[in-house]
Amino acid sequence: MWSTLLSKFEKYPAQQKVLKLIFERGFQVNDEGKVTSGAIEIAHTQLAREAGVDRRVVDSTTEVILSDELLRKVFQNVRSIPFLRDVAPLLGQGVVVITPDDASHKGIISEVSTVIAQHNISIRQAVSDDPFFVSEAKLTIITDTKVPGSIVEELLKLDSVKGVSIY
Repeated sequence: MWSTLLSKFEKYPAQQKVLKLIFERGFQVNDEGKVTSGAIEIAHTQLAREAGVDRRVVDSTTEVILSDELLRKVFQNVRSIPFLRDVAPLLGQGVVVITPDDASHKGIISEVSTVIAQHNISIRQAVSDDPFFVSEAKLTIITDTKVPGSIVEELLKLDSVKGVSIY
């Protein structure tokens, strides 16, 4: 997927940075070329500062997005989600962070969720990092209750799992 999107900006690395930032944050580009989160507009100057580029690079990136059918569809429909990892403990929920042996391994979510379900614990949220954005992708599972330490040993026995943290 990323190679397709980024190929449209292969001659413009600064625009690639803006594209990655907009996508990573789940921002949309509306018909007027404004970057938004829902109905909230995000100033192009703020995006430029975060991406380390000039504001005009953000402007030109949104123009390209609107002029390309695939990019337009992607960036008018992408959405951000509330990631519960840092607030789950405050809400009495559990957090399990899995470091996979190989993030491209198939079935990691299935294997991990099976172990958790065998302990009669419900999963509220599962978020996996995209290896494109982070060097060491992780799978974060939010559970409806705190997770007992005994699950760690079971998860570490899975071939696909290199490390486990719970909190």
